[in-house]
Amino acid sequence: MSVASPSSGFSSHSQRLLSRLKLRHLTLLTRLGRLRSLTRAADAMGISQPAATKSLAEIEDIFEGPLFVRSRQGLQPTPLGQLALARAERMMLDLDHWGQEMEVVRSGRAAQLRVGVIPFVSGRILTPVLERLCADGIDVVLHRATTDRLLQEMRGHEIDCVIGRAAAAVGMDDMWHQVLYAQRPALVAHPALARRIARTRPDWRMLAQVDWILPSSATPIGHMVTELFTRQQVRPPVARVQTYSVDIIAGMLRNNQNLLSIVPEDIAHDMEQAGGVARVAWDWNWDLPPISLIRQVREVPLEAEERFSCIVRQVCASSAIVAQG
Repeated sequence: MSVASPSSGFSSHSQRLLSRLKLRHLTLLTRLGRLRSLTRAADAMGISQPAATKSLAEIEDIFEGPLFVRSRQGLQPTPLGQLALARAERMMLDLDHWGQEMEVVRSGRAAQLRVGVIPFVSGRILTPVLERLCADGIDVVLHRATTDRLLQEMRGHEIDCVIGRAAAAVGMDDMWHQVLYAQRPALVAHPALARRIARTRPDWRMLAQVDWILPSSATPIGHMVTELFTRQQVRPPVARVQTYSVDIIAGMLRNNQNLLSIVPEDIAHDMEQAGGVARVAWDWNWDLPPISLIRQVREVPLEAEERFSCIVRQVCASSAIVAQG
């Protein structure tokens, strides 16, 4: 079975791929990329090694060059091979998602959407969005990670769109974004520590002596903490724990009266409502990069993604979080 039929709208190189590249070639490439051995790849596919060797020769003829070189560590991809492996993985992943979506539609639902969301997006936004998508018959697979990681997943076709900070997508011509709402930072602590700090004059040196739990310095908040303390000519605190997990931050603050953190103001509100965490009044004079919906540039937008975009913008526009931001 061929992947597609040739078309006069494609270049000669593209037509060569379209007319000769087969699904079994893609399967072999993905196996070789993971196993780096023709013998193991053949076993994984349930074919003989001569058959695998023949298929690899066909692929290299299609690509007009060697894709692998042999080494003590096994087959190592050439630059042409690295390109082939990356594209094959994406195409096979797209086919897998296609199969999942077909199953969703067969079961009577409208579609499946894979959405990446950073941890610092409140459930007050996500819950109504997910509820409305489910009511529309759209199944959702939710991924939580930092924006840079989610953008990698989106480029790798693992997810369809991202709610995160668009600053991480600057310079990526294959993506575009819509701002959803602003976020301000908030200092949070155990209520006893919050009361102690409130009774004193603002003192950056005192803050630096307290234990901190923070996202890594590569995130907007982590970078902000380093910059703000440096401006005050105070050595930035070293986080005792680095994490982006809201649950871990809140749990450790509840259990430690000498621990501080900085989170977005709406997340701080959620922590306060859950109990055991209090906000500390502090004038940061600084805003976090806004929360945005980040999407891939597509010739034909996904219908489920368009519906998601509409719903998330409506929910954000009507949410109290926007007013807080």
